[in-house]
Amino acid sequence: MKYQPPQQQPTLVALHSPDDPSGAKVIFDPNAASNKGSTAVDFYVASLDGKYVAVALSENGSEDSNGRIFEVATGKALPDVVPRVNFATAGGSIAWKADSSGFYYTRYPQGNERPPEDANFYQQVYFHKLGSDPKQDTYVIGKEFPRIAEIQLRASDDGRWLVAAVANGDGGQFAHYVMNSSGHWTQVTHFEDGIVSVKVGVDDALYLLSRKNAPRGQILRLPLAHLDLSDAKVVIPQSSGSGADESARASIDNFVPTTGHLYVIDILGGPSRVRVFDTQGHALPAPSLPPISAIGQVVSIGGGDALFYTSTYLDPPAWYRVDAASGKSTRTALFETSPVKFDDAEVVRDFAVSKDGTRVPVNIVRRKGTKLDGSNPTLLYAYGGYGINEKPFFLGSFARTWLDQGGVYVDANLRGGGEYGEEWHKAGNLTRKQNVFDDFIGCAQYLVEQKYTSPAHLAIMGGSNGGLLMGAALTQRPDLFRAVVSFVGIYDMLRVELDPNGAFNVTEFGTVKDPEQFKALYAYSPYHHVKDGTAYPAILLPTGENDHRVNPMQSRKMTARLQAASSSDHPILLRTTSSAGHGMGTALDEEIEQDADVFSFLFDQLGIRYVPVANSK
Repeated sequence: MKYQPPQQQPTLVALHSPDDPSGAKVIFDPNAASNKGSTAVDFYVASLDGKYVAVALSENGSEDSNGRIFEVATGKALPDVVPRVNFATAGGSIAWKADSSGFYYTRYPQGNERPPEDANFYQQVYFHKLGSDPKQDTYVIGKEFPRIAEIQLRASDDGRWLVAAVANGDGGQFAHYVMNSSGHWTQVTHFEDGIVSVKVGVDDALYLLSRKNAPRGQILRLPLAHLDLSDAKVVIPQSSGSGADESARASIDNFVPTTGHLYVIDILGGPSRVRVFDTQGHALPAPSLPPISAIGQVVSIGGGDALFYTSTYLDPPAWYRVDAASGKSTRTALFETSPVKFDDAEVVRDFAVSKDGTRVPVNIVRRKGTKLDGSNPTLLYAYGGYGINEKPFFLGSFARTWLDQGGVYVDANLRGGGEYGEEWHKAGNLTRKQNVFDDFIGCAQYLVEQKYTSPAHLAIMGGSNGGLLMGAALTQRPDLFRAVVSFVGIYDMLRVELDPNGAFNVTEFGTVKDPEQFKALYAYSPYHHVKDGTAYPAILLPTGENDHRVNPMQSRKMTARLQAASSSDHPILLRTTSSAGHGMGTALDEEIEQDADVFSFLFDQLGIRYVPVANSK
């Protein structure tokens, strides 16, 4: 995807080489479909021979996508329109057949197949033959899957094998099915097996990332000729998990098998590391990365070589080529540029202490020479859920603007994420969710104790699950923060599972139908702990009218309750965007308008008198 501001949406292009972006050929331009940026590419998958690309398109941030097919050579759209290959509940996926005659895709119920309340559940896999009527598409697998199944499809590089990864909602449990070239399916793993990822190697074997009895992850190898999980052998064991060095607690985040090589991406409490092995698990030379950086994607490009996508808080993302023989990496011509520089800034990684004594990483972005006198406007951001890793990401103009006004930006790695493996995740999910909020409050207290800031100068920000975090933090410690920005948040934990996407969250949050989980949900549910007569901080709650992941009702009712209860004069504001959803596919102009409103709110509430800075470093 190629970003070209002031265009509202990125354009899908094809390249022959990562070293020659000038030859990019436009396949689909959403801006031609809508000059307001309402059309967005949710995902795309090229056929194995590169002849076609399937594109999932949605409108106004809805994530309700139809599948379209384009010829790569000409950009011509085929007449095929496959309805609802993607939605915000279970997502969507496509995998091409080896001969490019059609593709497998995730399909939601249509017509009268299910009652209306189940229209966004019971995802299954169907096959579409190019040029045929989608109504005639054939069922492949999925009738036996759970109501909250989330299916991802992956074809092997030669197209002989198809892997279907089936998530049991959002809690991190997976089952895996493998189809051979004859169309026969074998279930290789079950939800209780602790296998979180399966990929087909080029050596007629499956490679599996297991967390069973290995919470930081180990990689197994299983010959495709004998798909019995009990025959799988460990090729990459998990890290030791002991010692003060974060590398000893490294968790395997991703892996890519290539010809004769296995690239392993570790997460070290937040930042990434790359290791390279042969297929028997022997270590090979590996590329070095900048400190406190992240790897987003790794792509095999043949011959054992690979491309990886990396960024830091202060450096724009770029694609690097790794030479398998030497382990050396070189930047390709695929890299982003930025109008702002951070030569005057630095990133400091330290640890706060949570309520139970757990050390919680904080990544502090500040100008060099920042005085620790308690007066710096400070913005603390976090997520803490679903085993999702909060990795370093390029902060760009947002952070440049904040730093130029004397601000400090802090990104925290809370429990509930996967930064130290599955134990770190499980320490912050279900009935243990309060640990996440304690971690966040501990990070805020650390910033005050270390004199980065004070409660009068401290703002907090998060979105979605991070919006739940904001709600819990402001209701549990309203005295600790001056301003709160909570995007598309969840606040009523007793009713959220009644919404379509809320049902998928019960494996992460819990359910009111279980007595112990009900107690835990009620104990922290932000909406139920807003207290009349409390002096709440200033609060901005942005939401999208087309959000199918978190019902906008959550933000609306939380705003109303806070406005009625607060005894302070601080504003409590609801910001609704009619042309956006949960955030994906938002048009550029709307993103700019929202950022402007967020900055205006924060500057006003923290007493920052904005001073334009020319030629920021």
